[in-house]
Amino acid sequence: MAATLFVARVDGIGLGMLLAFAVTLPWTVVGFWNAAIGLALMGASRHAAALVAPHMLAADPQQPIESSTALLACIRNEDTGRLSRNLAWMLHGLVDSGQAGGFRLYLLSDSDDPGTVAAEARMVAQLQARFGAAIALNYRRREQHHGFKAGNIRDFCERWGPLHDYAIVLDADSLMTPRAMLRLVRIMQVRPAIGILQTLVTGLPSASAFTRMFQFGMRLGMRSYTLGAASWQGDCGPYWGHNAILRLQPFIQHCELPELPGPPPLGGPVLSHDQLEAVLMRRAGYEVRVLPEEEGSWEENPPNLLEFIRRDLRWCQGNMQYLRLLTLPGLMPVSRCQLLLAIAMYLGAPAWLAFMMLGLWREQPFRPDLAPVLLLAVMGMSLAPKLATLVDVMCRGPLRRAYGGAPRIVCGVVLEFGFWVLTAPVVAVAVSLFLLGLPFGRRVGWAAQQRDVQRIDWQVALRGLWPQTALGLVLGAWVWVRMPGAIWIWSPVLVGLVGSIPFAWLSAHEAVGRWLLRWGLCRIPEEASMTAGPAPLRDVPVEAPTAPPAVPAAE
Repeated sequence: MAATLFVARVDGIGLGMLLAFAVTLPWTVVGFWNAAIGLALMGASRHAAALVAPHMLAADPQQPIESSTALLACIRNEDTGRLSRNLAWMLHGLVDSGQAGGFRLYLLSDSDDPGTVAAEARMVAQLQARFGAAIALNYRRREQHHGFKAGNIRDFCERWGPLHDYAIVLDADSLMTPRAMLRLVRIMQVRPAIGILQTLVTGLPSASAFTRMFQFGMRLGMRSYTLGAASWQGDCGPYWGHNAILRLQPFIQHCELPELPGPPPLGGPVLSHDQLEAVLMRRAGYEVRVLPEEEGSWEENPPNLLEFIRRDLRWCQGNMQYLRLLTLPGLMPVSRCQLLLAIAMYLGAPAWLAFMMLGLWREQPFRPDLAPVLLLAVMGMSLAPKLATLVDVMCRGPLRRAYGGAPRIVCGVVLEFGFWVLTAPVVAVAVSLFLLGLPFGRRVGWAAQQRDVQRIDWQVALRGLWPQTALGLVLGAWVWVRMPGAIWIWSPVLVGLVGSIPFAWLSAHEAVGRWLLRWGLCRIPEEASMTAGPAPLRDVPVEAPTAPPAVPAAE
């Protein structure tokens, strides 16, 4: 980049561009090498996950469950119909496995909406009547919501933690097969050095066009990225806050989160609790491991662009709090790297915008032979995780068929690439504006995530995305006046920003989702093989296996 920028002389704006470019590099470079390592591992073995995660083979599937595990369902103003369906399906499976006696369900509520609170009480009564004879249930609602989800779990630890060996943490949209949950417990029983064991969480099938395109790309990138990351993270692995199992004794003793000095949003309770709990567990001498394969662990992804941005900003706010935690004593070097990468993930967005804006302002020439090469190299590195897994999928017949066959995969990749090009600048602007507002007290509220597929009203899209549209129009005019010959280079960014409102409306429209479903585009393996997937498939109109028989009601 320095060779590209400084042709005639070194100038201040060029130095600013070089600095901004450097800020974007950590996440891009680490992602590329994770993908490269992951692809090499997938090519070297048909069971690549076992090469970097030998602990996954440590447990015998017939090993008896000799421990006590709490299932922690952390909820706040959620749709109780959906939640009840998920929980009932998981409890059914545990009862059918004959291992239900080793589990106890805790519904940990921070709900404050009166209607939701009443619905939760009805749901608990129904679950008690249905499963109480086989699996004990506890329901607790906090009046004070201090500490958010981490505070909710800490309250459980203080009340009931010593009664159990392990806890499987579930979000309101989590779904895990009984086999996956039993596997976590069995690994923990034979590997006492593991403090946290994280599953690879994938997205549930969805009829939302936005969700389908987003999680198709995520699914392609996730396997190579996680395999590569597991190869160097080792026992300092990730924890994503749900669909994972905790060893409760060290978690209670060593993973209580500090209260940050100063007021929110950067002070007060830590929002992104998961990665911090992981590094504290590792500091205490316990391993944090991941199971880098897609098996029986799902979540729901946001159904539209606005909901996706809201979730991303909540994570952004939490990750920025890590700036105050980088100097915690006793952390492993890889653990500090994990925190740095979590911060860099969001600092990259304003850095890219600053790089582009400075480029428009700068008068100095640049190397026309190097610039296109650099652009293509950076784009290729950004896409490397998806491309690496795509190569593996296309080379394996069963996987290729699970994704719908080569023609559908190619069409899905083209659609997802266009989706990525259009959404990346929109999200980058949202993150940049949010980061600018953080020092002045801007923050994201703590509310339930929207999960249903439904249209976005034009006025709602306008209120949420007018800054992106306005910036796109201003940038477009600026580029046209200053460097009209470069309009083609800027076109992906400009189209994404100027078209953000209609794109948000269109990608949330039910008709677009139905069209993708009809043609099998952006399909994930669960849609191709329902017997391998979960029974409660939400709103996806495909054949699903019959639900397990009902458990007799308690006397």
